[in-house]
Amino acid sequence: MSIEIKMPALSPTMEEGTLAKWLVKEGDTVKSGDIMAEIETDKATMEFEAVDEGVIAKILVSEGSDNVKVGTVIAILAEEGEDASSVQAPSKSETPAPANPMPTDPTDPNKTGSEAKPAERTLEQAEDHGKPADSGKPAGNGGRAIASPLARRIASQKGLDLSALTGSGPNGRIVKADVENAQPGQAKAAAPAASTSAPAETAAAPAAAPKPAQVPDIPHEASKLSNMRKTIARRLTESKQQVPHIYLTVDIRLDALLKLRGELNAGLESRGVKLSVNDMLIKALGVSLMAVPKCNVMFTPDQLISFKRADISVAVSTPAGLITPIVSEADTRSLSSISTTMKDLAARARDNKLQPHEFQGGTASISNMGMFGIKQFEAVINPPQGMILAIGAGEKRPYIVDDQLGVATVMSATGSFDHRAIDGADGAELMKVFKELVERPLAMLA
Repeated sequence: MSIEIKMPALSPTMEEGTLAKWLVKEGDTVKSGDIMAEIETDKATMEFEAVDEGVIAKILVSEGSDNVKVGTVIAILAEEGEDASSVQAPSKSETPAPANPMPTDPTDPNKTGSEAKPAERTLEQAEDHGKPADSGKPAGNGGRAIASPLARRIASQKGLDLSALTGSGPNGRIVKADVENAQPGQAKAAAPAASTSAPAETAAAPAAAPKPAQVPDIPHEASKLSNMRKTIARRLTESKQQVPHIYLTVDIRLDALLKLRGELNAGLESRGVKLSVNDMLIKALGVSLMAVPKCNVMFTPDQLISFKRADISVAVSTPAGLITPIVSEADTRSLSSISTTMKDLAARARDNKLQPHEFQGGTASISNMGMFGIKQFEAVINPPQGMILAIGAGEKRPYIVDDQLGVATVMSATGSFDHRAIDGADGAELMKVFKELVERPLAMLA
């Protein structure tokens, strides 16, 4: 009996994903543990393993398909002894919609099919930028000419009669190019005054309606948003709208930490470990959170969750977007363990190979942009966490050392705190402890 292979839930919160790539084809024999496909979730691209043995009889969802719901049948597996060629695909009602469907009727964006030309629809969607399409009534039959909003606006500016133009778009729709190529002889005659029984067409739109931004009429390229980028946009927008941020900044002298780092790296060289400044700052934040437990919290609508260990989410930039792999138990880990763990997590993050438990969770976050020369910035809290620490570049600055004006290596660190969960005084105490640990780094090793 054939086996239905369904879209898996690769994380507890996953509801849909992108079938990024098939690694098998129809007719291939697979056994348990073989990698069949790569599935893109909202945070990573993960491998999908076969559970059963058999022959791939049918592939029902093509690679690149977006928004494939968890549980959707994506392929059929013929078991041993079964004729793969005789396996039937599920009925049409059970088959998922094709990837990236395009509107068949430019007047109804909810209809899909193959009639629309993808390249042309993409351009028109960029021109329209979310404006509603026309009613679709054919010109000359008492209705409006079928035209994109951009084409209609240009025609109005040039005084052209749309009913005299032939559209080159889907279903004869008039698009930007048709209006721009129109001959001057097609000028529109003066419109008659509006009667009381038939209001002017332009009166249908509110006079004060805001105009959406238009894509500049210059060479450009539109890229499809990845699931990760969509999630980043949604979560950070929610964070700034729903989380009351409070920002606290301290200047921290780095000379002692840099000296200790050099000494430790000399001793760790034989073990192939090289500590970064960021590794030591992760440790300092973890120790600080345990010293000021009121900041190691998470806000929920009816509870304040206080954590008993410090798991630090570390912002890592990847080609697909920002992801935050977690260094668990950062308060008790050795610096060498933090360093080796962080290198492994960052490398796999950039290859989209992290497992969900490696980037979901964490009690607080750290984001370091010092390597880009950024002096100071305010990071956006990653809900439901209660705080994030933004690290700027270490630089030579005038500094008071032993009551004398001198020069020191100083960085600025800014904590962003969820004011619903963390009072300003508690956030200030955390920043004070963090500053002391970085300026006297041996204390974090005790």
